[in-house]
Amino acid sequence: MIRTLLDIYILILIVDAVLSFFPQVRHHQVVLGIKQAANFTCRPVRRLLPPDLPFDFSPLIVILGIKLIEVLW
Repeated sequence: MIRTLLDIYILILIVDAVLSFFPQVRHHQVVLGIKQAANFTCRPVRRLLPPDLPFDFSPLIVILGIKLIEVLW
């Protein structure tokens, strides 16, 4: 059950990363909800990363962290 929830959250992170390339849907209610759910874990990671990176690596770091927790669990 918990692994399924973690996999769903990983899917939300991936969908958020893909939707960030489509600015025309940025203000849609569903996209805003996905963004809010993804920012729950990505925002603290973004604060730790240098601001001059060419790409937002925070979803990748969060996904790797979740997968590490799954492996160790």
